[in-house]
Parts: sequence; structure tokens; C-alpha cells
Amino acid sequence: MSRKLAAKSCVVVALVAAISVPAMAQTPFAPPPQVPYGLSVSTENAKIAAAASIAEAQKNNWKEAIAVVDTGGYLVYFEKMQDTQTGSVELAIEKARTAALFRRPTKVFEDGVAAGGEGLRLLRLTGAIPIDGGVPIIVDGKVIGAVGASGGTGAQDGQVAKAGASAVK
Repeated sequence: MSRKLAAKSCVVVALVAAISVPAMAQTPFAPPPQVPYGLSVSTENAKIAAAASIAEAQKNNWKEAIAVVDTGGYLVYFEKMQDTQTGSVELAIEKARTAALFRRPTKVFEDGVAAGGEGLRLLRLTGAIPIDGGVPIIVDGKVIGAVGASGGTGAQDGQVAKAGASAVK
């Protein structure tokens, strides 16, 4: 009798597992946004973005490195607040570069990796850093560059970068 019960239990477990697997499947990663590139950010606007980012960091007593890049991901302006960890310099530049080259905030990549499944492929995406803190600068519906921030938590970096990107009109 116990063998029959064990066999039935195995069948039930197998059926439940077979039904559950499709329900747990990951949704595919979103395609790239259809935001066109515009003329690259000017040095003047890059300084405006950096100043807004620095102001947001100071308001919250965070120490941040701020990078502003053009549409090709090349550095236009950089500023590091006093006592910001040295490791944040390259991270800020990489976050800005990722946001510009892929025309989306780096938080999208962070969320994709955190979701697992298909999102784990993002770890091997050349030129992309999956950490919050990179935000594209969009003016008149076109990407003109991006702001990258590093020095705090991912969420803090994202908040600081968003403040900078939003300051450019």
C-alpha cells in the first residue's frame, strides 16, 4: 500500500512541477527604447547637469562622483566631491556611458539582472554596467548624453544622476 501511495505522490509532485514551471518563466527583457540621438550635450549643459547632481548629493549629505558624457559615451565633464571614494570615479563614468550608449537608465539593467532568468545575460553585455546611477539626458525627445553618479548606494546614485539629467532643458 505504501508503494502505491509513494508512486501516486511522485506523480502529483511531477504534475505540480510541470504546471508551475511555465508560471515562473521570466518575461523577456524589454527592447531598446526608440529615443533617437540628438546633438551631443554641450560643456555648458554638462556643467549644469553636474551642478544639479552635486546639489542633490549635498542636500542629502552624500559624497558622489559625477560624470557627464556625450551621445558616444565620451566624457564631457567630471566632478568628484571631497572625500568621495576613489573607486567611484570610474564607476560614475561607466554608468554615464552605459546610459548614453543604451539610451536607458542603468537601473533597467540592474532590475533585469536581479530578476534572473533571461536578465542574467545582461552581465555579459559589453559596455553595460548593471548598477543604478546612470541616467540619459533627454532634450526635445532626443538623447544628448547621460549623467553617471557613484559614491552612495545604488538608489542614492540613481537619485543624484536623475537630478542632474532633469536639470538640462
